[in-house]
Amino acid sequence: MTTTVRRTLLALATVVFALVGGIAGAAPASATGTATLTGIRTGQHPGYDRIVLDLTGSRTGLSPSGRWVDELIADGSGEIVWLTGESFVEVPVHGAAAHNDAGDRTYPGPDRFRTRDLRNVMAVALTGDFEGVLSIGLGTRYHSWVRVFTLGSPTRVVIDVGS
Repeated sequence: MTTTVRRTLLALATVVFALVGGIAGAAPASATGTATLTGIRTGQHPGYDRIVLDLTGSRTGLSPSGRWVDELIADGSGEIVWLTGESFVEVPVHGAAAHNDAGDRTYPGPDRFRTRDLRNVMAVALTGDFEGVLSIGLGTRYHSWVRVFTLGSPTRVVIDVGS
């Protein structure tokens, strides 16, 4: 190869590297794919109680599920989370967090609270915010059906519990 061709290829490689590095370095926090929790709302409806997790970011990549468990366990520590209720629902939401990329908490509310106005759900707790999984626990008066799904515009995770 001639010196001119080598210099041209080296210059081109340097430009490509700078552009790719600059684009990757300038990626916004939402590009990580993790939605962040900003609020938790509750409401009573005919036949069910509803808990809504308000999130920022896209619902693409969110994977929530709900299941009945004997006890609620804190993510990361493995400690039991004591919560008012006779039965418990665990709701892990993969692709969500209660903190941003800088580590600042995005959810301003309490880690656990009572839901006195609902028929079945007695209490809600933030049981985990660990490795891209946000976990919510519910304490209920009795075992019933549970439905968990996402909504967009704005991004939300909805947890319905039969009353």
